[in-house]
Amino acid sequence: MTPSTGAPSSGSKPWDVVIIGGGNAGLVAAITARQHGQRVLVVERAPAAMRGGNTRHTRNIRCVHAGADGFTTGSYLADELWRDLCGVGTGPSNERLAELTVRESETVPGWMSDHGVRWQRPLAGTLQLGRTNHFFLGGGKALVNTYHRTAARMGIAVCYGTTVEDLVMDGDRCRGLVTAGGTIGARALVCASGGFEADLAWLRRYWGDAADNFLIRGSPDNDGRVIAALYRHGAASAGEERGFHAVAIDARSPRFDGGIATRLDSVPFGIVVNSGGRRFYDEGEEIWPKRYAIWGRNITEQPGQIAYSLWDAKVQGLFLPPMYDPAEAGSVGELAGMLGLDPTAVAQTVTDFNAAIRPGGTFDPAVLDDCAATGISPPKSHWAQPIDTPPYYGVPMRPGITFTYMGTAVTEQARVLRTDGTTFGNVFAAGEIMSGNILSTGYLAGFGLTIGSVWGRIAGAEAARHAHDG
Repeated sequence: MTPSTGAPSSGSKPWDVVIIGGGNAGLVAAITARQHGQRVLVVERAPAAMRGGNTRHTRNIRCVHAGADGFTTGSYLADELWRDLCGVGTGPSNERLAELTVRESETVPGWMSDHGVRWQRPLAGTLQLGRTNHFFLGGGKALVNTYHRTAARMGIAVCYGTTVEDLVMDGDRCRGLVTAGGTIGARALVCASGGFEADLAWLRRYWGDAADNFLIRGSPDNDGRVIAALYRHGAASAGEERGFHAVAIDARSPRFDGGIATRLDSVPFGIVVNSGGRRFYDEGEEIWPKRYAIWGRNITEQPGQIAYSLWDAKVQGLFLPPMYDPAEAGSVGELAGMLGLDPTAVAQTVTDFNAAIRPGGTFDPAVLDDCAATGISPPKSHWAQPIDTPPYYGVPMRPGITFTYMGTAVTEQARVLRTDGTTFGNVFAAGEIMSGNILSTGYLAGFGLTIGSVWGRIAGAEAARHAHDG
């Protein structure tokens, strides 16, 4: 069937399975449902050129694997992935569903390869992920395009530029989707439409005025309309209200859709100060893939939700460069002035930090090295080197939200739970919209794609099975 640009006619025959959302989770669900012989429609809010939601900004996936395979450098077993997941934030929200995700992740790279995805070795400076994560060739946009080519060959229909405003419910079953172009009939529904991070008013409910200083790395279409519709019809929620994947990004980034290029990876290589010129958190607490996602929240807790990453010439070039040129100066004081900070305060912070560095360490950015700054608050546990080699560099940072965690509660079959403890008869969820069942406050690099891939397959298969129940 040829993809359409708007919603099908309200008088058309109901689709067996309708997927709301055309990102990774939605496309995986669509392909899986179609493999079970059902007529499948993907409803994509964006125009075709911008299809894919937050998946456009991804580049790797974290999965269990038994050994090196040409694209990873070694094994990453289920016990280690589980420990890593438990070690970020407050650990998994629902251990049973998190364990299922970890276990099923082992089959994901093979499934992706079978459906057209190609792989590449990681680039230098990409978060020390060469062993744990698989990088797909061409990044997220290529992943989306690959799945769409596969979907087209399978006869999956896609309607672009279509916003779902509400659901048509009949008791515990969804009969259709309300759009501006009419009602789309559905025998089974998979909700894979992301979180609510693009709705700043919704963020303000939990963050107050601080939300006005948040930047949204992902799609402006992820405003939670489908989540809100599910709640209106009695869906149970899962995930913390303030739970999100947020990182430190360049404060000069666009308000929406800046993507992965706006992230700053300089933090472990220097120091971070707030608007008062003072350090406020250990920049070398853990390897970057396990801690980069706490820095968005760290900055939300600082005055004005802004901070500044500072480093010197010794480490320039050891990490992926910022999207925008950093400020550059011949002295720390001059750099502080360029960034709008108090030169005296910043110079004193750097002097105190340099004096606290324990002598005799060997700097090694690839491991948890023995270079530490001690006897100072906060300490720097690893990769502490004197900031003493001009030129000096600095970048302003703000919280960059990738996706929110609070969404719909699900069962092991991806069925959406209701507030009365029952489930909807034919409504399923996958991806960011149900990530709060697994993630609490922390994040592991590449794990969002893992959730979408594992649960997209579960939701697609279950939706196909239930398509003719009602």
